[in-house]
Amino acid sequence: MSHSARSEGRTTLADYRAALRAPGSRRPVVASVLARLPIAMIGISALLYVQRETGSFAAAGLVSASSLAGVSVGAVVQGRLIDRYGPTRPLLATVGLFALSMVALALAIEAHAPTVLLVALAAATGLSEPMIGSASRALWTKLLPGGPARNAAFSYEAISMEVFFILGPGIAGLLITAPWAGTGMVAGAAAMVTGAMVFALSPAVRAWGPAPRAKTRLLGALASPGMRTLAVAALGFGVVIGFVEVAVPAAATESGHAALSGLLLSAWSLTSVAFGVAYSLHPWPRRLGLRLPALLGGFGALVALLALPSSLWALALLMLLAGALITPQSTTHSTAIETVAPRGTAAEAFGWVLTAVTLGLAAGQSVSGYLVEHSGPSASFLAAGVAGVALAIVVWLMRDTVRAPAAEPTESGELVGAGH
Repeated sequence: MSHSARSEGRTTLADYRAALRAPGSRRPVVASVLARLPIAMIGISALLYVQRETGSFAAAGLVSASSLAGVSVGAVVQGRLIDRYGPTRPLLATVGLFALSMVALALAIEAHAPTVLLVALAAATGLSEPMIGSASRALWTKLLPGGPARNAAFSYEAISMEVFFILGPGIAGLLITAPWAGTGMVAGAAAMVTGAMVFALSPAVRAWGPAPRAKTRLLGALASPGMRTLAVAALGFGVVIGFVEVAVPAAATESGHAALSGLLLSAWSLTSVAFGVAYSLHPWPRRLGLRLPALLGGFGALVALLALPSSLWALALLMLLAGALITPQSTTHSTAIETVAPRGTAAEAFGWVLTAVTLGLAAGQSVSGYLVEHSGPSASFLAAGVAGVALAIVVWLMRDTVRAPAAEPTESGELVGAGH
């Protein structure tokens, strides 16, 4: 890939068409949609299911947090296995473990098992959740040469994930009204298992062999300074969103319209998708090392403005504005992996980004909960803005590391890492 293509990540609508029509892409693309659609649905469905059966939001919150913790670890472990052995065997193995864990969790919830057992089983489901997002993103490097079409494929991955996060909670909310409260959790798990199996067994994925390995890889993809910078940017992104996901429902509840919290959060996701497509056509700043802190800092500043509104209508309008910078950040993170990750670590590198975002979400939500309870939603929005801008400054100080890592010898003695 040329330096300009790497640094700019610019695409056109024709590039999107070329990416989605690439030979061998149809089956894995369709399968990945089925596998990733429930990604935001399963967790919320499980939370609502546990609360319905136990009558405890505290127990439901612990189960949800445990699942997130499992995902944050599983993303990196599975990514490394996919890079090491190719995706088919690791994905099929995790699909089996995930199915068993979900069945065990459903049975435990029905049996009103102790919370500690529910938490342990939720951690197992998160750890074994098939990381189709990592594999799907990395697959494009096998199907497409470096250039605008591949950048468009990365943008598609980020935009589609945002759509799934819009649809997932709504589907979960509908299915919790079914005669059996576990319908949403089980339906989501079934879709994920089916989609992951079809993806893993598709010809293009089965043809994906092991990548060359460097001799010393204690930190894996995170050994690259640029990957560490990207992880800080992803962490900041997750922190800001984590603050908002707690502060918005608190603001809606405080105003006497708690039911509107979901609509408010969906609103900023809608502008995220719309602006994300437009931004991918003309990304700015052109240099990735500057784009990462600029987007994070701008996001933090816009979220800080959410402390100003005195009505939910005004809050909704400002959320539409702030949401415009969500998908551009996800797209930039995905594009940056192409530059900063050592060769042969694409899936693991994406796993580290997912882990950083997940840890940021957990940190933001926990601090936001304290601030909301003691100082109100406005304090939480302000803290989110400060955290986002502060971490953007850190990323800016590290901006010169956002470049291709130095070449290093593989197990066979071949030099890799300089020729992304």
